[in-house]
Amino acid sequence: MSLRRSPLLILAAGAGVIAAVAGTGYCAGLRINLTPSYPRGLWRIEPLDRAAATGDLIFICPPDTVEFERAFARGYIRRGLCAGGLSPLIKTVAAVSGQQVDVANQVLIDGRPLPDSDIRHTDAAGRPLLAFAGGVIPAGELYIHSDFAGSYDSRYFGPIPSSGVLGLARPVFTFGP
Repeated sequence: MSLRRSPLLILAAGAGVIAAVAGTGYCAGLRINLTPSYPRGLWRIEPLDRAAATGDLIFICPPDTVEFERAFARGYIRRGLCAGGLSPLIKTVAAVSGQQVDVANQVLIDGRPLPDSDIRHTDAAGRPLLAFAGGVIPAGELYIHSDFAGSYDSRYFGPIPSSGVLGLARPVFTFGP
């Protein structure tokens, strides 16, 4: 074997190992979070054998809508394997069907303030953000939230279908706030 082919074989073998590890991790429910809404790093999707409840930290696929395509275009979310080619979100369930959500300068759920839910009127790039109008959460939908001030969550897009829940989000190896 020539010396020129050896680096190519090593490179190909390395790429194969990386692909095998990534594929195995994906099949095992491992995901990498690169957004600031929750600590960056490696997370695991834990099966959820019940309906999502208030307080659950979940992975959820956003619906394939114009609103989420705009969110992708603005850089709020990334490409992934959910419907519409978007990545799942890591968020906390703040309200479930039947609960009343009121939105003004901050969010109230059943009349109680949701911590860290101040409404922003522009994003980090100065583009306008429209807040969700509020209302009773419909059957089969969830109001999701992150306490990160710049999070793109239900404060802006409203409730989303609970059918998109992939499972509970569990940190494996994370860093940052």
